[in-house]
Amino acid sequence: MKAVFITASLGHGGAERHSITLTNRLAERGHECHAVYIKDEPSQLERLRSAASVRCLHARRYLDLRSLEALALMFAEVRPCVVVAANPYSMMYAYLALRRSGVRAPLVTTFHTTVVLDAKEWLQMLYYRPFFWAADCLVFVCEAQRRYWLPRKVAARSNLVIHNGVDPEYWKPAGREEVSRVRGGLGYAPHDYVVGMCAALRPEKNHVQLVEAIAALRARGIPARALLIGDGPMREAIEARARSAGVSGEVRIAGFQQDVRPYVSACDALVLCSKTVETFSLAALEAMALARPVVHSGIGGAAEMISSGENGFLFPVGDTPALVRRLAELAEPALRVRLGAAAREVVAARFSERVMVERYEATLLKLETKWRQRENLRRSAPAH
Repeated sequence: MKAVFITASLGHGGAERHSITLTNRLAERGHECHAVYIKDEPSQLERLRSAASVRCLHARRYLDLRSLEALALMFAEVRPCVVVAANPYSMMYAYLALRRSGVRAPLVTTFHTTVVLDAKEWLQMLYYRPFFWAADCLVFVCEAQRRYWLPRKVAARSNLVIHNGVDPEYWKPAGREEVSRVRGGLGYAPHDYVVGMCAALRPEKNHVQLVEAIAALRARGIPARALLIGDGPMREAIEARARSAGVSGEVRIAGFQQDVRPYVSACDALVLCSKTVETFSLAALEAMALARPVVHSGIGGAAEMISSGENGFLFPVGDTPALVRRLAELAEPALRVRLGAAAREVVAARFSERVMVERYEATLLKLETKWRQRENLRRSAPAH
């Protein structure tokens, strides 16, 4: 199989990481996989270790005709048997470039968004819908997302769900000595209750809510401290809220990390406070694989990975008192250990990277076979 994977950029985002993983793993299985990113944001470029080629289109505007032409030329050169686009923007480029190149290949779209933020994004979705309809396959990453979008007429010729997955061997819990060493290096005492959050510092991730929860926990006498793994435009606002809440010394921002495992392992629990765009969080799955209980806002497919009280906790979106109650429960070490162990078991059984990659491989190969059969019939049909 010869496949081209397209992303909007290689920035720090779940859709980009997902596409990089598929590119690498399918290449390691013997397929010829090429990677393309539209905008010149190469933060995760070094992760693309197994791709046959990696190209940036250097788009300078929303629809850059020079970039579109470069993608069409790339298709004509590579002659892929399947094209996989991450999210609607990449799908639009892929569809238009395929038409311009004259290359006939099935188009697959992986979709990583559940709820749009404002009227502008709704108008964009109306514009994108015909591209979805023209795609050969639309892959949702959770059942909740499929239930949300299909009634809104966001669909392709075929639609299915393939849950995100992570590698439990790569995301393996660290030993006690290693955890103690990392925590000590970060300035945490053994009795500190470290609550982490691994996400870019963007408004929709809602880091400020965790800051407020830390202040509430400390007011109860619980020695909670926050470790924010990531960076972004909300950094100043988060730091300002920590100062105003009197917990600036208890909120540490670690910045972007190429390897987040030591930082997540240094935490006693992980939180995701997202308000809108979390669909099926890789960060949550990674923390669960590291045997850390996750407290997740009840958004997207969170309930498909977390059974509240069994392997983590869910709380209503935006409900800070509920978040505080759940974090207060997890201040008990025995509960953290029990829920964390159960969380890792769930990832290994249901959300492993191997299962995800195998499902994508089977889906793409099936599409390729059907497409070849259709093309053979088209070519053999008598001319009129």
